[in-house]
Amino acid sequence: MSKKDISIVIPLLNEEESLPELHEWIVRVMNENNFTYEVWFIDDGSKDSSWTIIESINAKDSNVKGIRFKRNYGKSAALNVGFGASNGEVVVTMDADLQDSPDEIPELHRMIMSDGYDLVSGWKKKRYDPISKTIPTKLYNWATRKMSGIYLHDFNCGLKAYKGEVVHSIEVYGEMHRYIPVIAKWAGYSNIGEKVVQHQERKYGTTKFGLIRFINGPLDLLSIMFVSRFGKKPMHLFGLAGTLMFLIGLALTAYLGLEKLFYLNAKIKAPLITDRPWFYLALVVMIMGVQLFLAGFVGELLSRSSSDRNHYLEHPRLQ
Repeated sequence: MSKKDISIVIPLLNEEESLPELHEWIVRVMNENNFTYEVWFIDDGSKDSSWTIIESINAKDSNVKGIRFKRNYGKSAALNVGFGASNGEVVVTMDADLQDSPDEIPELHRMIMSDGYDLVSGWKKKRYDPISKTIPTKLYNWATRKMSGIYLHDFNCGLKAYKGEVVHSIEVYGEMHRYIPVIAKWAGYSNIGEKVVQHQERKYGTTKFGLIRFINGPLDLLSIMFVSRFGKKPMHLFGLAGTLMFLIGLALTAYLGLEKLFYLNAKIKAPLITDRPWFYLALVVMIMGVQLFLAGFVGELLSRSSSDRNHYLEHPRLQ
């Protein structure tokens, strides 16, 4: 199968009103720029007539394809499946609610193909969202910049463009769609750009993301940072932390013992070691140190047994 210029991956949930208008908008932009393209609508368990509309669009336009989940798995799962199905030299993701503009696609394509970016992330500089959403978003974007070293303004913007090889080299799961640039960077694709994009007001329906995302977001970021840095070498984290804690507890215990001996040698009545709070603190720290060390050891055993323990991303080989 010959590669398309662009694959557009659109995850959706209950967006029946917007799909026909979005399709017409995409077709107009693609035809104006003479792109060969495919559109993947990933129906994430919609309860309305979204899938029926996708079927009717597919019957009229062979460039439109669809995948339907039997239940709602989340945006990350939809994107991951769409990435696996895509066949474009450039893969563009966007939301189905008409808040992302297909008019941005030609410039995103140019930045990938001509400027050489691995990934270009949209930046909704002017947003039409309530303050209850914009303030936490700014906070999490700041935290992600500091932790990842990727200086993007809007990690969670749904409008992004990728080299085709990037989306076939990463795995998106859980709620990790917010941090795809971080995942891409740790997969070796560090040439990441940003483009200011137009943000539309929501025309139909309501947002599908509740306040729970403000709890899941930081936890997912910590997961990515841990797996990226220590996924293949857990002993480097747990073993080091455990050893340090054990040594601290051992030093406290030694101090208490030496102090007891000093009192006995000077014939001074000394309190029982077990009556001192420091003894219990030292004991707890030593136990935690041993547990952390064992966690690192077990993690190493699991890592060594993993089927992809020696899976590394490579550039094309010279033969």
